[in-house]
Amino acid sequence: MEIEKEIKSMNKRIQILSLLFLGFSQVAFSQIQDEKLFLNRKREPEVKKIEKKKTSIEAEKNYPPEEKSANPPTYNITNVPASSDFKTSLIQGEDISPKFEAENQNNYFQLGMGNYGKILADGLISTKLENDREVGGDVHFLSTNGLKNVYNWDSKQSSANIGAFLNSYGELGKFSINADYGLNDYNYYGIYAIDPGSSNIDLKQKTNRFKVNGYYDFYSNEILNDVRLKSSFLSDHFGSKENQAEVLVNLSKHGVDLPAFDDVRFNADLGLNLETVKTDFDIIDKNSSQFLNAILAPKMTFFKGNSYLMIGSDFSFLNAKNSNLILAEQMKNSKTYWFPKAELQFAAADEFKFYGGITGGLHLNTYADLLEQNPYLISDQELRATETKYKFYFGLRGDIDQQIKYDFSAGFGKMNDILFFRANELFNDDVNDKRPAYDFANTFSSVYDNGKVSEVKGSVQFFPLANLALDGELNFAKYNLDNNKNIYYKPLIKASLGGKYSMLDKKLTLGAKAIFGSDMTTNSFEVNNDGINPNNYISTENTNDKVGGFADLNLSAEYKVHKNFSIFALGNNLLNTQYQTYKGYKVLGAQILGGVKISF
Repeated sequence: MEIEKEIKSMNKRIQILSLLFLGFSQVAFSQIQDEKLFLNRKREPEVKKIEKKKTSIEAEKNYPPEEKSANPPTYNITNVPASSDFKTSLIQGEDISPKFEAENQNNYFQLGMGNYGKILADGLISTKLENDREVGGDVHFLSTNGLKNVYNWDSKQSSANIGAFLNSYGELGKFSINADYGLNDYNYYGIYAIDPGSSNIDLKQKTNRFKVNGYYDFYSNEILNDVRLKSSFLSDHFGSKENQAEVLVNLSKHGVDLPAFDDVRFNADLGLNLETVKTDFDIIDKNSSQFLNAILAPKMTFFKGNSYLMIGSDFSFLNAKNSNLILAEQMKNSKTYWFPKAELQFAAADEFKFYGGITGGLHLNTYADLLEQNPYLISDQELRATETKYKFYFGLRGDIDQQIKYDFSAGFGKMNDILFFRANELFNDDVNDKRPAYDFANTFSSVYDNGKVSEVKGSVQFFPLANLALDGELNFAKYNLDNNKNIYYKPLIKASLGGKYSMLDKKLTLGAKAIFGSDMTTNSFEVNNDGINPNNYISTENTNDKVGGFADLNLSAEYKVHKNFSIFALGNNLLNTQYQTYKGYKVLGAQILGGVKISF
């Protein structure tokens, strides 16, 4: 009995210390993901970031794990409660709302309201049909009135997504198809260099995107592994149009024993990828671009226990066409690329796995991708492909007693056409003309440069108790460009610290996330009247301006009143700092959103 009492006392002390550590860590860093309208639903089994192998081959090109079960796997829909993030951030929104792992129901609807006029409506419904088929749909809406006390003009924003999906589980594999329509309605409100002179100015921008994806995954790894089809159609308020399509086929032969070597298994993979993108803009220079990229990615992997050696290559065949109002004719370019791929992991023990390798590849920069990073782009962009000629990396990862998981790595690479963003000046210097929404020095354009990048990354997950999980990440990235002294809007350091704690038999779940970003360099403009001609503006550019770093804190709580009914509260940017993500674009201050959730 004495021993039992001592154990109970020790467990209680551990819980108290863990809670104190969680609280202290959030106060110490005082930072959270900043606001963006974003909801991420994962419809396939979720894997923690730190547990994913940082191999040199992209997951989509070499999707299969070492072995797939002969029996059909179970796929569950994981609903992710909506975050109340406001779309003004470089950082992609990350939901830190609590999730109930036990008795998770696929069907739910939640409704919430908060300050800044926030309205949240979110739901998902699915049902199983005969012959192992599942059909469902989801809807998400989030809006805010913006910063009425900061800007005299309109800064309200809203986002809506409607989706439908079908899953079918057959004897040989799983078939999935999903369609999604997304609408973002917002304003170019980041005016800092010129007085608009009216609160009724039109700053409207709106994007529409429709996606259809199909996917067939064979349960076995015999030759044909999986097939993926992707398509996307995007348009915006200023007449731009982008069509994108992609076909991926993975061929493989896995689990081959090598008699000449004891306990060594061999996997062979061949990835085939064909991607086409066509983008047309309708304002300013009316840029137009068209890409056709074919990728051949062979790979061989030798396994012995948890150690392995992977050797592969990527062959890319890129055909590009570009034109605009300035070019007298269309510029055409066809080029073949070869990229080395290799990775070696030596597993001394589960606690210590040393790894290193080399990777490279070609990435097509599309207008849709750029808008995900920066929604305040002018609707006229020069689009290029970013080439990672090579990237060497090495690191150490491990799992200590199922309580601590970690991954630390460093890398160095050479890249061509590195993408970043620069601020635009006025397009029209006339003082008296009525200006379109994008002509207040309030938009950005893509810029490309060649250079080298050095990176250091670290991530840790700590599970001191069954109902407590802590995690932290640190990223350092230094760019040395050939033609520019600084790279714009790329912070030197990003860090995060978070935790989730459940209590009262998992009826109450608490979450916290803190994120820090260092200062970012940008260009900016000072706009004044021309002393000689008062009807004209003169712009002076500062090529070494700073956008201050940020420290942002977010907390959440959800209480399950009944197995079908919950109440929740989210607190965003609780430090109440209206920092800028892009020059002129301040984020919302402290936000509180509360609501109810019905699960069935």
